[in-house]
Amino acid sequence: MANVIVNRVIDFLKNFPPFSFLSAELLAQVAQEVDLVYYEKGEFLFQKGEPAKSYFFVVKEGAIKLTDHIEEKEETVEICDEGDVFGVLALLGKRPYILDAIADEPSLIIAVPVGIFEKVLEENNKVSLYFASGFASGQVVVRSGLSQTQKVRALFGGKANHYGLMLFSGQTSIQYSHPVIHCHTGNNIAEAVEKMSRGKVGSIIIVDENKHPRGIITDKDLRNRLIAQNLPYDTPVEKIMSHPVVTAGKDLEFSQVYLNMVKHRLHHLVFTEDGSADSPLLGIISDHDILLSQGNSPAVLIKALQESHDIHELAKLRNQAEGMLKYFLENELAIDFIAGILTEINDTLIRQAIAMARARHEANFPEVRDMQFCFLALGSEGRGEQLLRTDLDNAIVYEDVSEELKEKAQDYMHLLARDVMDILFACGFLSCPAEMMANNPRWCQPLSQWKDYFSQWIREPDPQSLMMATIFFDFRAVSGKQALAEALTQHVYEAISQGKLFLNFFAKNALLNPPPLGFFRNFMVEKSGKHAEKFDIKLRAMMPLADAARVLILSHQVVGINNTFKRYEKLAELEPQQAALYRDAGKAYEIFMRIRALEGLSTDSSGRFIQPDSLSKLQRQLLKNAFFPIDEIQKILKVRFQLDYFGN
Repeated sequence: MANVIVNRVIDFLKNFPPFSFLSAELLAQVAQEVDLVYYEKGEFLFQKGEPAKSYFFVVKEGAIKLTDHIEEKEETVEICDEGDVFGVLALLGKRPYILDAIADEPSLIIAVPVGIFEKVLEENNKVSLYFASGFASGQVVVRSGLSQTQKVRALFGGKANHYGLMLFSGQTSIQYSHPVIHCHTGNNIAEAVEKMSRGKVGSIIIVDENKHPRGIITDKDLRNRLIAQNLPYDTPVEKIMSHPVVTAGKDLEFSQVYLNMVKHRLHHLVFTEDGSADSPLLGIISDHDILLSQGNSPAVLIKALQESHDIHELAKLRNQAEGMLKYFLENELAIDFIAGILTEINDTLIRQAIAMARARHEANFPEVRDMQFCFLALGSEGRGEQLLRTDLDNAIVYEDVSEELKEKAQDYMHLLARDVMDILFACGFLSCPAEMMANNPRWCQPLSQWKDYFSQWIREPDPQSLMMATIFFDFRAVSGKQALAEALTQHVYEAISQGKLFLNFFAKNALLNPPPLGFFRNFMVEKSGKHAEKFDIKLRAMMPLADAARVLILSHQVVGINNTFKRYEKLAELEPQQAALYRDAGKAYEIFMRIRALEGLSTDSSGRFIQPDSLSKLQRQLLKNAFFPIDEIQKILKVRFQLDYFGN
């Protein structure tokens, strides 16, 4: 092939994976060996059942349609356009083709010989992982392997050069302090203090005769429980120790330990042989150890939020979290970890806002100031999935009071809700267009009214009720009396068990948003309005998976799991025969969350509407693979809830 053509092939291929992962030398070797083949519209490149050829294909110009015949009907599986790779079964075991490939328009194709590329596969792990993960078009036999897809994304993802918010510093294993300063039950405080002084530590673990941890005494315990109470130093350690201790296993990953300590406000975590309090003590790690090892971390930010009572300071701190989120995403931290951290930051902010509102108003309402209430997060925040500061969905449930106190209770709760929402708006969150927020009196109600709401939605599942259920059924207690939320949850399940057809209606509602069946040229973009020609990742990708998970988890009567990917983890456990599909659905949802968050940060928007042309080829292929579980999950809903026979 003439040098000018070789150079043009190089210039083209270097822009598309997997060729973009090759060195200049390797790419030049490949380009020397390829052929350029022209196909007229309607001409077959290969047909289903034919033996695999000695080369695979790359679309340089035009479009190739991959089709299958199902029940004597031709169905388009995919449209391949510029830069798409297909026909890779020649590389994956030389099996016959499982689809037809036909030119959808006049097309120029690059045919890449297997022989030259086998050397590339051996020498470049990025390329081999790319193909093994099902990124090539039409490679449906491996498309369900989304765990491999995630490995590819991590491998290919560019790393940021900014290390100011480094979270783990490459750290994956636990580096706890050992041996641990400890004393035995039966020892007195004087003996414990002497050991703490000798070891120059601020805490001591109390163990039994088997060296199992039974409690912990810290400097704070000595101040508050010994000195302040005027107790003698011969007091038994059991009298003032904090117990039980929170324990963890020695094999726990650093990220799990870190998130656990942040979430539960732990100052110390004790490590034992098997992770329980009934096994020998191994080590201890403190929040101070964590902060020293991690520098600028979420724990520091959360602590600052807890200590701030100034709206401007809270807003400034919440803005810092945005930079932290960007860093986490760019450095490919796990989405469940990122979501856990952002949820805890948002929850901490809400709790501070509530504390500030109560301090402002409770003196004016002495009759109801001690009334129990619970602030509920709804929608994506209720599921622990709100990475960006998009619009808020929340509510307040409070205990029922006597008739003479009803008006006072309403006034007090409405004032609290108003102030809390004002603080959240000042911190960059957006108002819900449908006003599904606690500052709307309709969504700030006593428990009895909330029970009536849910009963009506379940008893009369019309479109409006189903929309309400979709939002409100993901409620999560953020602050206040959790028993109120638990009582509401119990009522919901009791009402569903009585309203037998509700889940059928709910499942049918979950099918309102089918996934895109094709990609790129078949991309189901918005046809009009300000988001015309943009892909709605929330409507087309995230909602179908979130809605399906909600229905399925309700059908199993599982309580306490709101998060979509954790729901799929639980479903995999409950239905082993569908475990692989459910795990893939959870991974797909994480991919959609990541792409939406990155889009939102880059465009200063909600990230919901994405311009397809702005996505890289790899991102489009990543999305394409992630669409696969949606269709399969929706098929399960259709069969399980008999939706083909179920009327409106």
